Amino acid sequence: QVQLVESGGGSVQGGGSLRLSCAMSGLPSSSTCRGWFRHAPGKEREGVAIIYTRSRTTYYAGSVKVRFTISQARAENTMYLLMNSLKPGDTAMYLCAACDDVGFHKYWGQGTQVTISS
Repeated sequence: QVQLVESGGGSVQGGGSLRLSCAMSGLPSSSTCRGWFRHAPGKEREGVAIIYTRSRTTYYAGSVKVRFTISQARAENTMYLLMNSLKPGDTAMYLCAACDDVGFHKYWGQGTQVTISS
């Protein structure tokens, strides 16, 4: 059974930092990418950062580049998102996901709320 469980969300003031974690289990070996997404009220879900597990190649949305860093533990069972210089516009539910053969469709966590005050 596949499980993805996020943690680390919370409320911080603008300029602050948070580190999100995603504990993953049961993923098939064919799933070779992981990602963080966010969903703010009234907005579409947005891809924040992606990491390819074998090459460790990373990609970021333009709005978070330089401020956010995606990483994974050596055992590949935990993924992180370090978020610095947080802004009120970063307020959203943050979800972790793992890809299958066609993309990020099947494997999702429940999300952790991040709220940034000005």
